[in-house]
Amino acid sequence: MKGDNYIKIEFPSRSVNEGLARTAAAAFAAQLDPTMEELGDIKTAVSEAVTNCIVHAYPDSIGKISMRLRIIDGDTLEISVKDTGRGIADVAQAREPLFTTGGEDRSGMGFTIMESFMDRLTVRSKPGRGTTVAMRRSIERRGSGHD
Repeated sequence: MKGDNYIKIEFPSRSVNEGLARTAAAAFAAQLDPTMEELGDIKTAVSEAVTNCIVHAYPDSIGKISMRLRIIDGDTLEISVKDTGRGIADVAQAREPLFTTGGEDRSGMGFTIMESFMDRLTVRSKPGRGTTVAMRRSIERRGSGHD
């Protein structure tokens, strides 16, 4: 991990901070020289992860969200979004398309969207203790020649 680049930011679970998280992830990922499509995928996945924290982890209160981004092996973006909220009782069920605990205005597609835009998605959760969503996306090198 020596030589890998990373950032970590922490913010309250306010909906206005979803945009901050998207922008921070895009700015950090830019060093890998992603295409606009890759950047859009990263921003969408981050948006879904942060929105899950806001809507599901802290439905009746404002809590803390931590986001960590790291470049590994020179071409892979690793994103971790963590909350200390309600947690998920059944992660497998929560990952099923259309399942939601967020009411009728929620699509239940958050994890499915994250999974479709990332190379890997891992969800760890403990009821009453919080949830960590870890995602990875490789960015193809295009011979840009800069670090």
